Amino acid sequence: MQDFLENNLGLSPDLQYKIMVSIIIIIVILIIQRLLKKLLIHRIVDLKVRYQWQKISLYLAVFLIIIFLSNIWLELFGSMGTFLGLLSAGIAIALKDPLVNMVAWGFILIRQPFKVGDRVQIGKVSGDVIDIRLFQFSIIEIGNWVDAEQSTGRIIHIPNGVVFTEPQANYTAEFQYIWNEMPILITFESDWKKAKQILTDIINHHGVMLSNEAERQLIEAAKKFLIFYSKLTPIVYTSVKDSGVMLTLRYMCNPRERRSIEEKIWEDILIEFAKHTDIDFAYPTQRFYNNSTEGKNDLQPDKK
Repeated sequence: MQDFLENNLGLSPDLQYKIMVSIIIIIVILIIQRLLKKLLIHRIVDLKVRYQWQKISLYLAVFLIIIFLSNIWLELFGSMGTFLGLLSAGIAIALKDPLVNMVAWGFILIRQPFKVGDRVQIGKVSGDVIDIRLFQFSIIEIGNWVDAEQSTGRIIHIPNGVVFTEPQANYTAEFQYIWNEMPILITFESDWKKAKQILTDIINHHGVMLSNEAERQLIEAAKKFLIFYSKLTPIVYTSVKDSGVMLTLRYMCNPRERRSIEEKIWEDILIEFAKHTDIDFAYPTQRFYNNSTEGKNDLQPDKK
């Protein structure tokens, strides 16, 4: 090889050495990358994770080739320490996302912003945490096209690193209850005082025992977090809207039972309101005029 380069191309021994070493480096790095891809990466079951690692291994191989060839041809590095420093920095850049996910995994285990079994919302995604791994955690989705935050059946895998960039809302950590509100709109002609008393009795029936349990848990949670509520018992608020009187039921419930409790409350409301003719639900209405009969006198000029 050296004789061929020297006799036919007239290259100096030093230049021949650099060419041969460069070729060897490229071949060795590509072979190692192919072996890693075949022996390790192809065994990853998750297609998305496998694709990410394939891209990472390719980027890392290209980066290493550039580093080594630069050292040979441009003599960029004056010492082994500088070379190793740049090499480690390049590896950190190439493996930025996996490294961030690993650090975030440690943060999740130590700080525990959530754990397996918690119901959380991260960004626009909500669900129950079912698995936490080195690079990602998995949740079973709730909400989306399904009402009342019930399960959609989809499992969503989220990189651990999002805990550093997205706010996390935990429905169930330390304190197992959330506030829920139900607006009930009745007409202005309805006996709103009677309706409010009926709603108060219904919400107390479904929520008073729950609030006692919530108060016990709140006392425990207050030992760890600065949590303070002046009132935990259910309440009905009164307000006025354009089309009627708004009676808003506010009560605490378990987030996983929100829909079932709301259903029971609505059924009791429908049954009780049906017993009273002076209580009616308000709803949007439209009135249409027949120009041939209504307003006819207003359109005619006065006759003297």
